[in-house]
Amino acid sequence: MQLSSRITGLTGGGSDGWDVFLKARRMIATGTPVTELTIGEHDIRTAAPILQDMHASALGGHTGYAAVPGTETLRQTVAARVQERSGVPTTRDNVMITPGGQAALFAAHMAACDPGDTALYIDPYYATYPGTLRGAGTIPQAISTRAEDAFQPRAEALKAHSGAARSLLVNSPNNPTGVVYSDRTLEMIASVCCEDDLWLISDEVYDTQVWEGRHLSPRALPGMAERTLVVGSMSKSHAMTGSRCGWIIGPEDAVADLITLATHTTYGVPGFIQDASTFALNQGRDFEAKIAEPFRRRRALASQVLARQNTVGLVPAQGAMYLMLDVRATGLSGEAFAYDLLDAHHIAVMPGESFGKSAAGHIRVAMTIEDTAFEAALQTLCAHAEKLAA
Repeated sequence: MQLSSRITGLTGGGSDGWDVFLKARRMIATGTPVTELTIGEHDIRTAAPILQDMHASALGGHTGYAAVPGTETLRQTVAARVQERSGVPTTRDNVMITPGGQAALFAAHMAACDPGDTALYIDPYYATYPGTLRGAGTIPQAISTRAEDAFQPRAEALKAHSGAARSLLVNSPNNPTGVVYSDRTLEMIASVCCEDDLWLISDEVYDTQVWEGRHLSPRALPGMAERTLVVGSMSKSHAMTGSRCGWIIGPEDAVADLITLATHTTYGVPGFIQDASTFALNQGRDFEAKIAEPFRRRRALASQVLARQNTVGLVPAQGAMYLMLDVRATGLSGEAFAYDLLDAHHIAVMPGESFGKSAAGHIRVAMTIEDTAFEAALQTLCAHAEKLAA
C-alpha cells in the first residue's frame, strides 16, 4: 500500500539534515567515544524537587485524562508569567497547554493556515520547521538572511514574499544561530505582518536564555496581540525536555479553536506532568537563571578560546544554548567540515547546512557538555580548522 504524500514528503524529498548526528550515534553504539556537541539537551537532568512533585501528583491519582486545554492551575500560572514578562494582558483563556513546543508549532500553523497557503519562516531555521509546515498542509517559503547581518532578517527579503503568504514563523532567541532579534528587527516584522495581514507565530522557547540585549515578545508590539501565536515550553527553561509540556498563547477565539484541534489529536498532557510544570514555574526567575547559567558560562569560555585564533568566526552569541561558527576559511562546507572533524577527532557538531542555505559554511555547536570538556573540544575544533586553512 502507498503512504500519503503528506507523510512521505515531510522532508521535501531530501535529507532532514541529521546525517552527521546519526553517524556519531552509530559510532557511539559500536563503542567509539564521541564528544557530542549536537543537540540542545541539557547536561543536567530535571531537578529532583520537580520530579518529586511529579511523583507525588502521580501517586495522588492525577494519572487519568487531564483537561484537554490544560489544567486550570497551569493555564493560570502560564498566563500570569506571560503577562508579567511581556506586559500584555493575558488570562487562562489565552493559553492552551500542548505536548511540548513541537506540538504547539504544528497546531499553530494548523490554526493560522489553510491547505495550500504559503507559510514563511526564517533561514537559518530549526531543523523541524519545514517539515512541520508541510505536515500542516502549507507551502513552506524560506526567507534568507546573511551572516554579515548577524542573520537578522531584512525588510526587503521579507517583503518579497509576504504579500502572497498567510503566516510568518520567527524564533528569538534563535536556534541555530544564537542571535537575539533586535527591537528594530521585531518592529519591522510586526509592521510587515500588519501591512500584509499575516499571522505571526513566535517560537520563544529560549526566552530565559538571553546573554546580550533583551527578549522582546512581538505579541507586545502595537497591533500584534490579535495576530500573534506564541509558542513556549518547559524544555529549555527548566531542563524538562522529556516531560513534553509546552503551550500556545493567542487570542481567545483562536485558543478556543485550538482546543477543538487538540481534542481530535493529542487529547492533552498528563496531569502529573502539568502539576510538576506548575510547581517548576512557581520556582521563579532565580531557578530559571540557575538552569541557564552553564550556557552563559560556556559562552564566555568559547569567546576566550575563539579570541586566540583567526580561522573560526563566531556569529554574535546573544542567546540560547548554541554557537554558530563560521568555518568558511577552511575551504570546506559546514557539512564537509563536520564530517572531517568527526572522523579525525570524534567530535560531533551540526553542519550549518542542516538549518538552511543561509548557514552554509557554518557549524552549530551545542554548549551542552561539562565546562572542561567543552573548552577542550573547542580548542581541538579550532586547531583542526587552522590546519585545514593552512
